Amino acid sequence: MEVQVAPLRAWDDFFPGSDRFALPDFKDISKWNNRVVSNLLYYQTNYLMVAAALVSIVGFLSPLNMLIGGTVVVLVFLGFVWMSHNKDILRKLKKQYPTTFVVAIMLSSYFLISYLGDVMVFMFGITLPLLLMFVHASLRLRNIQNKLQNKMEGIGLKKTPMGFILDALEQQEDSINKLADYISKVKE
Repeated sequence: MEVQVAPLRAWDDFFPGSDRFALPDFKDISKWNNRVVSNLLYYQTNYLMVAAALVSIVGFLSPLNMLIGGTVVVLVFLGFVWMSHNKDILRKLKKQYPTTFVVAIMLSSYFLISYLGDVMVFMFGITLPLLLMFVHASLRLRNIQNKLQNKMEGIGLKKTPMGFILDALEQQEDSINKLADYISKVKE
């Protein structure tokens, strides 16, 4: 399937006033996870633009350390994804606790970078954009258009770069299963 780039959402939709933001229900982790995944898919191009700006600034100030840091994070991520596909224990951990899985990747990257390069580059060039994405995706309330676009991605009508990353983290299978259950109930 051909990869499609999601459209850049209007900045006033991406970061409007406080009326479209609310704390997630920390007691219902699956609902919070669904909100985060939905927002990551819907606003992925906006997140990419913000991350690219931060990475560019840090990369301009310290290009070699940023290159080392980015390479280490990508290699650690690929290593964790490969191991989770080959080890059932890691696959279950990734499925049940996706945040723990991402934190493990970031901590492993941090320790490797502390031996190879500048830790501050890692903090501001890699971790800060990821943290900003997670905070925004956690706090931003979804709208109807957001939900519709995510259903199209979930049933395979289109595939985006964030969709591939979330598939690697096994965060979209539940959405597909829920949609299939809903369709079967409607047919009955």
